Amino acid sequence: MQFKDLFSKHATDYARFRPRYPAALFVWLASLAPEHELAVDVGAGNGQAAGELAKHFRKVIAVEPSAQQVANATPATGVSFVQGSASALGMDAASTDLVVSAQAFHWFDRKAFFGEVSRVLRPSGCLAVWCYGLTKIAPAIDELVYELYEARLGRYWDPERKLVESGYRDVEFPFAEIEAPPFEMRLDWSFEHLIGYLGTWSALKRHIDVEGTNPLEEMLPRLQAAWAPDGERPVTWPISLRAFRHS
Repeated sequence: MQFKDLFSKHATDYARFRPRYPAALFVWLASLAPEHELAVDVGAGNGQAAGELAKHFRKVIAVEPSAQQVANATPATGVSFVQGSASALGMDAASTDLVVSAQAFHWFDRKAFFGEVSRVLRPSGCLAVWCYGLTKIAPAIDELVYELYEARLGRYWDPERKLVESGYRDVEFPFAEIEAPPFEMRLDWSFEHLIGYLGTWSALKRHIDVEGTNPLEEMLPRLQAAWAPDGERPVTWPISLRAFRHS
């Protein structure tokens, strides 16, 4: 499967505006691992998950196909960034305690990835993949964000996005599943931060390239009116998480 590089041109914005995963998620993931020697973050982006994993594992390898994402990655003690793919992780066989993919699994060649996971995980090692969908802020704002997502940009999303919408529930994994507790991301955002985040959407970039217009700009007055009064609001994203143990 050819790598779809949707984020390299906007790697700086991606690093600035994408939400952060909760610390409790990584505490739980670490509790699954047979040892805490090596964790691998696949499709690591700018290293949000990798940096958190490094608090629990002696070494973390962040594998990311985009050179620009690697260049804009956040340095973290114990994390090594490698430009590479989910189909060829480059780890030694039976060397890895935990493999994760945060908001990236839907881009992978699943058959090749599963083969690599089976190869690199040590006995009783674990795989965890997760994604998140649309923000939850307030009904009036949520309706407008959904209008942008579906009515304005629907045909510009890649088909892989459907896997995110289903929370990966329709994917069959060749490993024994572990029941995962619920997690969500929570942040306090200004209106400007929301607009910066929406501006990282790949479908928006594609719409602008194809149509020459920016539907986010067109919707700004309505979004700002729904956000009023000015100030910060709590923003949440439910996380869809699936975890597995290798035999």
